Amino acid sequence: MTAARRSRVLDLFAGPGGWSEGLRALGLRDIGIEIDPSACATRAAAGHTTVRADVAAYPTAPLRGKVSGLIASPPCQTFSAAGLRAGNDDMDLCHQGLDDIARGSDTRAALRAACADPRSLLVVEPLRYALDLRPDWIALEEVPAVLPLFEHTAHLLAAVGYSTWTGVLNAADFGLAQTRRRAFLMASRTRPALPPEPTHADGGTFADLFGDGLPPWRTMRDALGCPPGVVVTRGNHTTGGSRFPTTGPSWAITGRARSWLLKVGNRPAATRRRLDQPAPTLLFGKALNDVSWIDADGTPIRRLDVTEAAALQGFPASYPWTGSRTKQFEQIGNAVPPPLATALVRPLIPAVLEVAA
Repeated sequence: MTAARRSRVLDLFAGPGGWSEGLRALGLRDIGIEIDPSACATRAAAGHTTVRADVAAYPTAPLRGKVSGLIASPPCQTFSAAGLRAGNDDMDLCHQGLDDIARGSDTRAALRAACADPRSLLVVEPLRYALDLRPDWIALEEVPAVLPLFEHTAHLLAAVGYSTWTGVLNAADFGLAQTRRRAFLMASRTRPALPPEPTHADGGTFADLFGDGLPPWRTMRDALGCPPGVVVTRGNHTTGGSRFPTTGPSWAITGRARSWLLKVGNRPAATRRRLDQPAPTLLFGKALNDVSWIDADGTPIRRLDVTEAAALQGFPASYPWTGSRTKQFEQIGNAVPPPLATALVRPLIPAVLEVAA
């Protein structure tokens, strides 16, 4: 494989750069196709190459023979539990679209018109690109409800020579301070497609004859920079106040440290997590204002801010988010966590490429 082809990873529905940051940790770069202007601006500010275009309308012919890896995270709103779940009504049409693409019949326009939500059919686009471009490896991500469609896609890829794996992974098992569960499809033409080995475990595991144990899941305190046992001042930090052990995020990130919990949702049964736990799956969009810090007695403190949300999603503190507050949170919530992206791609690429890149 030439160096030029080796570096050509195509990222469909690229978003703000979660996959891109994960690849960067491996010494690789991608070219993203993304239509949202705010996400494109964030990618540009972060140094990620982007083509602003509609993935469904973009021609594949000019890319043939030029792509070694294909990544895609189709929009999940129609299938997400946080949305209206129109994707459930469109599932049969999406299955039909996959079969039609595999037969070489492009029925996307008709199927899209028949969908309750036209965005549902975007889930078939990765197969169209994969069959046209035949990359060496493929990595797809979506909400767990899409797993049956990924299993169907994997079956069709296996029919043309790919080794495939599909399943649901928890990002907390790979070092993210968030119990985010997503469906994945991994495929390779050159090696067995296998899920990544977890790097962390709930409560940790003990070492045994087969290797070292795994550390426990990272907590929000770990991600937000709040060392256990640090003593800070409560109240006016310039004129004084009572001193107490820190049980909240550090002053630089969140202001006054208190015994905070993160609450996601506005219902009485909304998920609450302590700072010594990972965050729950961060859902924004319509629920943006319902992701907030509360005191131990349930008293509201303030909303989660962009810096905190990005850290809990695994992005570096300096990542250059652009757009309105709503658009920034939307980008963060939709992005693949970079540490998980790194873990997923690493088994798909030859070790020599990672070293040489």
